[in-house]
Amino acid sequence: MTDNQLNIMNNFLSKFEKNLEILKQFETKSNFLNQIRQPRLSDLELIAVDLTAESFGIDFEPHLFRELPEAISSKIERSVYNRRRRKLFFVKERIRKALSEKLIGSENYFIVDSMPLEVCKLSRSSRVKICKEDYLTSPSKGYRASQKMNFYGYKLHAVCSSSGVFCDSELTSAAVHGIHYLKNIKNNFSSCVLLGDKAYLSDDYQLDLFTSNNIYQIGSPYGE
Repeated sequence: MTDNQLNIMNNFLSKFEKNLEILKQFETKSNFLNQIRQPRLSDLELIAVDLTAESFGIDFEPHLFRELPEAISSKIERSVYNRRRRKLFFVKERIRKALSEKLIGSENYFIVDSMPLEVCKLSRSSRVKICKEDYLTSPSKGYRASQKMNFYGYKLHAVCSSSGVFCDSELTSAAVHGIHYLKNIKNNFSSCVLLGDKAYLSDDYQLDLFTSNNIYQIGSPYGE
């Protein structure tokens, strides 16, 4: 093992331990999945590994398991790690929301926007089969006015605070207009100012947001 690899593993372990301590502030339990045997690597530790990998920009599992310190890799197999990681998505989402609420504090200015998530080039959209198992969740064709581009895939809508903390997000097919995302926002926000481009502007929606949850919406004439 080279000195560089050793440094990477030491840095990974150090950041993993810090992330685990932060997670313990929001979760008293260590395991969330129904498993017959107590896992050597707890669910909370697995989430900490996942978050640490993301912070290092590691999104390829073979790469991750090459970089993992033996103190962690010896506790779980790669296939088991991947399976458990997917099942723990809703736990991670719950922790994310709790963490974002703490970071936001008393902020009352939020920004809503969207970005295209391309599945494949438009020319291949009629032949590609990925994500088409269910019609309701399948990708579609959309248009991004700010980039003057047609694309095939999905659209990620998100709300972040003025300090850059992401508070809410939703994935839709590309054909779904941004205005429809506002239907769900009023359930998560109140007494605040919401900034967005013209894709999120609608007199009816503005009135509904204000009367239901005291959300004042300001829009830009630019956008989709």
